[in-house]
Amino acid sequence: MTTLPVAIIQFETPPANVMSQVGEQHHWFIAATGLQPHEYLVIRPDLGETLPDPASLSAAILSGSWAMVTDHAEWSERSAAWIRSAMDHQLPLLGVCYGHQLMAYALGGKVGDNPRGWEGGAQQITRRAECAGDMLPCALPETFTAWLSHQQSVLQPPAGAQVLASSAMDPCQIIRYSPQAFSVQFHPEFTATIMAAGQHSSQRPLASEVSPEPVWPLRLLQAFCQQHRDAERQA
Repeated sequence: MTTLPVAIIQFETPPANVMSQVGEQHHWFIAATGLQPHEYLVIRPDLGETLPDPASLSAAILSGSWAMVTDHAEWSERSAAWIRSAMDHQLPLLGVCYGHQLMAYALGGKVGDNPRGWEGGAQQITRRAECAGDMLPCALPETFTAWLSHQQSVLQPPAGAQVLASSAMDPCQIIRYSPQAFSVQFHPEFTATIMAAGQHSSQRPLASEVSPEPVWPLRLLQAFCQQHRDAERQA
């Protein structure tokens, strides 16, 4: 039996000095999830690559980016249209940072500069009461730490979407769109090394040391991949 892959949809590349230290977005997701080469494919819409037929995938992860959703780049708008198609096909989706904002925008929400400013480093995420009974791939504690790095935010979620978590600076940290699709503003694939490389590049204040590394976002990402790999194997 051939197992359908998880698509890692990467939106542009980090600055050169970040790439030289920690690689590209898809490297971070592969390292975080332990996906094997036959279990994933990397798609680069920004390089003109065609987004795959949702029926050919077991799930998709939409990466972060140094771009802005409000720039409305051709590849971003094409990816937004693909998200709507993937939703129609009930493909499991996980958006991260830029991917989070793009999912919300694609499905009718509003994205723009966070009026509270840039949110970065290790921040506390608070689970909302609605999250306790949600179908997230793993149960989250009431509060947990996550890595963040973003200037723009989801200012208004799409109609019918449910906000499941917030932070002091951003009320939309996890959004559920359907039983198969959700997104997170924080970076479950980040490590302290990735966070520091990005902040050095942007000349932002360095993240405070966190020990141990945030674990719950990583568990959420790993459980998402494992859940859909297992479902595909049992199909």
